[in-house]
Amino acid sequence: MTRRPSFTVYGLLAAFVLGSAFPFYWSFLVASRDNSALTGDFTLVPGGNFLRNASRVVDTIPFWKALGNSIIVSGTVTISVVLLSSLAGFAFAKLRFRGRGALLLFVIATLAVPTQLGIIPLYMAMAEFGWAGELEAVIVPNLVTAFGVFWMRQYLVDAVPDELVEAARMDGCSLWRVFWHVGLPAARPAAAMLGVFTFMQSWNDFLWPLVVLNADNPTIQVALEKLQSGYYVDYSLVLAGTTLATIPVLLVFIVLGRQIVAGIMQGAVKG
Repeated sequence: MTRRPSFTVYGLLAAFVLGSAFPFYWSFLVASRDNSALTGDFTLVPGGNFLRNASRVVDTIPFWKALGNSIIVSGTVTISVVLLSSLAGFAFAKLRFRGRGALLLFVIATLAVPTQLGIIPLYMAMAEFGWAGELEAVIVPNLVTAFGVFWMRQYLVDAVPDELVEAARMDGCSLWRVFWHVGLPAARPAAAMLGVFTFMQSWNDFLWPLVVLNADNPTIQVALEKLQSGYYVDYSLVLAGTTLATIPVLLVFIVLGRQIVAGIMQGAVKG
């Protein structure tokens, strides 16, 4: 007999959803009005100035170029991190080779190194390659992450039985085919979650793009910073740009969120 969730559970879930969505809705409220909305009477009804503020954002900063740059960077980095981390995680989880433990320990140890410590030598390397000011300088250093490798390794250790890998090898499958047809389908929920994390991290990255990119070739976060760089800050303009920049992240979360749920349900049915 299956117990149905109580009204308390649904109430808590609804409260969490509303609490998570309210900051975005508040940003939209301010973006749909003028700057005086912050000092006037608070209301939950949107105003009618969102399209005008959005048009001002496009006229003030190179919004579409910055948005396109962020989509290219975040999309490329996400695909690369998911694929390469899945490959490395599968190797650490299911292959036996000399030095595996020491190499995995080294990968994990790199997580303790602050990113800020590598900015100067990394910028020198990008300048040596001729990539300073170009999107390659933002993409290439982030093509794989230690967190992604560790995340996929931990998931694949239990998600793929050793007997299944051995059976595939006995049937004549190469290591690549074993990974592609056995490891990667089993890792779909973890890969989708890693994709969400990676896309959001890459999309929200500010420091490194600010350092290495030119002012006329920014990502969206660097471009949005220019909206509040003056003495007088128009928060309706800032939050209008922020709202527009959040939409791609929500779309990615919706698409990959479905993959997460589908993968979990598929595993539950098989179990």
